[in-house]
Amino acid sequence: MKSLFVILAIVFSYNPCFSQSGTDTLHYKKVYYFAGTGIGIPLGKTKNVLSSKLFAGSMGLDIALKNPRYYVYPALYLMSFNYDQLINDSDYNRIVENGRSNFYMLSLAGGTRRQYDLLNTYAYLGPTIGLVNEPRANDVGNKVVMESKYSMTFGTKLGVGADYKFKGFFLGAEIGYLYNVNKIQGNPVHVLTVMVGLKSDITRLGEKVVDILLPSK
Repeated sequence: MKSLFVILAIVFSYNPCFSQSGTDTLHYKKVYYFAGTGIGIPLGKTKNVLSSKLFAGSMGLDIALKNPRYYVYPALYLMSFNYDQLINDSDYNRIVENGRSNFYMLSLAGGTRRQYDLLNTYAYLGPTIGLVNEPRANDVGNKVVMESKYSMTFGTKLGVGADYKFKGFFLGAEIGYLYNVNKIQGNPVHVLTVMVGLKSDITRLGEKVVDILLPSK
């Protein structure tokens, strides 16, 4: 987590090698859709329970504010991990090893960015809410029946990244950190996320939706 704050400081500190445009011409009154794929990497004691499993995915909206240097970034993260159960669950008579756990996390972040011609750097921070799925197993007769146990969790998501505009789309990459308040199998939840993906302009689509929902008189 400390490394992310170092990266964030570097990205947004003064850099004489680049000159920022006076006006953000790429994001002014724009809405972009970002779809990414990558991996979630458990950190610290989280590795006692979870281990990385390809792939993780994300989808979100980059919505510019009146000052396009600032934006809101609602995003959904879908992550799968290999899972080892450590604590006996009284509702089940088996302990699961080499199972799979899924995280479905909605992040409601806000951020800031800088534009260097066609290159953009950005950082974001915000709260998260989501569901965590843990596998469970029961002996029923001569069968082992697998079930999923769901729990709601809250946390924080922060990240830094960059994207570059090509004709018709942006190619981007970001590194982030997810912290969940709720523990998993008695261990804290710290996950490093690494995503690459494409960002596309959906401003006109958003305007059409507004016209349909709020037609002009």
